[in-house]
Amino acid sequence: MPTYEYECELCGLKFERQQAISEGPLSECPECRGAVRRLISGGTGFLFKVSGRGREGCSLERTGRTCCGREERCGNASCGENS
Repeated sequence: MPTYEYECELCGLKFERQQAISEGPLSECPECRGAVRRLISGGTGFLFKVSGRGREGCSLERTGRTCCGREERCGNASCGENS
């Protein structure tokens, strides 16, 4: 879910809310109940999951250590637990 930034027109409070894209913008400040406006922010990055990544198995079998340096599987996808 995207995070939207708001500012209260009455008290000046700036706050963020995670909302579904299908939800309308908030209209009321959680502090003073004044009118709020959604701010235009710098945006956020998107995380794309690439299929096939980590399929080569855990680095433990190849190097004796996992991606994070442990000597046993750590649970990260690149260590083969979730791939």
